[in-house]
Formats: sequence, C-alpha cells, structure tokens
Amino acid sequence: MSAEDKQDGTVGKALSVLDEIASKGRPMRFVEMLAGSKYPKATLYRLLQTLTNQGMLAYDPDRQTYSLGVRLVRLAHAAWQQSSLAPIARRHIDLLSGNIGKTVHLAQLDGGQVLYVDKRNAANPIEMFSQAGKVGPGYCTGVGKAMLAFLPKAQQDRAISQQAFHSYTAHTLTTPEQLRSDLASIKTAGVAFDREEHEPQIICIAAPILSLSGRVIGGLSVTSSTLRHSMADLEALKPALLETAKNIGEDAEHWHFPDKNP
Repeated sequence: MSAEDKQDGTVGKALSVLDEIASKGRPMRFVEMLAGSKYPKATLYRLLQTLTNQGMLAYDPDRQTYSLGVRLVRLAHAAWQQSSLAPIARRHIDLLSGNIGKTVHLAQLDGGQVLYVDKRNAANPIEMFSQAGKVGPGYCTGVGKAMLAFLPKAQQDRAISQQAFHSYTAHTLTTPEQLRSDLASIKTAGVAFDREEHEPQIICIAAPILSLSGRVIGGLSVTSSTLRHSMADLEALKPALLETAKNIGEDAEHWHFPDKNP
C-alpha cells in the first residue's frame, strides 16, 4: 500500500477505483479491474459495492460490468459551475474564437496534468485529442507548459516530477531538463507554443491565466494545424491571446458564486 493510500484511507482507495474506470472510457468487468488492481480481491469488491450503493458507479447485471454512475454526472456539473473557470471565461473565449476563427481551449491544472474545461471550435474545427473533460499531459501541450512556467518553484518542481515524458512525436520534450529550459523561455516570453509535441500536425500558442497576485488559475490556447497555419501565424495572435487571458483573470478575481437567496 502506498503512503498516499495510508493517508487517505478508504476514500482515497474508492477514488482510485473511480479514476481507473474513468481512464478506460468504457465499462469494466470485475476480473479486468482485479487483474490490474493494487488491492486484494475482497477489498476491491467491497469498494465497488459501496460505490455502486452510493450511485457513484452503475452495475449492469447482464454484462456484469461497472461504469460511472449518474450521481457523478450531477457532481461533475456542479463542479463545472462552482470550481472551474468555464462559466466565467465563456464570453471571453466565444469572442476570441469568433474574432480569430480558430479553436480555443480553456484549461486548468490537475496535479501536473491539464484538465480541459471548455473548448470553442472555429467554423472549420480541427480533430484533436483535447475536449472539455479530458485530461492531457502538461509537459507537451502548449496550455500545459504555459501554466507550468508560471508556477512557484516548489509547485513547478512537484509538477515536473509528475510528468511521464512519453515521446508522442519526434518533437516531444522527453526530459525534465528540456522542459525546464522551455519553461524558462516561456516565462520570459509570456506565451508557450506546442510545436507538434503532443500530436502530429497540431500546433498552438498558449498563455497562462493569472490572478491579480500572479497565481496560476488556468490557461488559454489557440490551436491550429500545420496544414493551415505556420507558427508565425499563431505568434501573430499573441496580443489578442494575452488580452483575453488578462480579462478572464480579472473577471475571476471579482467573481462570486451567485447567491440564490439574496
């Protein structure tokens, strides 16, 4: 059992089971989960039963599979409204995407990874990995690097230690040293670039969304394809991108969750 499991107890174990099923993107059988589980058979079964009883998982007796439950949908919707930048940033990313005619992503950091919380497609959308709700790597996406670059050193060190450094393309940064060097340049320039580092032919320019005190609260990117645009084309969008990120940061600073009983 890991130190994290010992510290978080049953709740941490249950969440790791939910994460495992969510990462597969499809229903899973018990034997499949058990084969890759760090928990004993009895423990895993007990966790699955509890999660199912609480509506966090749904069990299909015909197929004998577990899938994410509808209670999670309600919780996810509430989290999107209360904890993500998406409701605050919506009008800003709508305006930016409409003005430049390109795909815009809004993201936040989840540990050292990128959680995409909203996306606006241009008139001619480009097929790519990212969409709202997906988690992507921090070290080889423009929006991930933009956020990592502006973290305090201790947080940045921890986030870098959480990166897999898998080589997705010939352009992927595959060592902490390469990433640190890139992050230093990004901190100076104020924007990051994805030069086909995560997906072939997909390029982007990205900026951090900062609070008035300089704390990283999110990231914003404009994405295109090498079949349509060059890196110079994206770099020309830097002023509009930075202005939009600034406006979102200012709105987030002054935003309060609406009181239903004023």
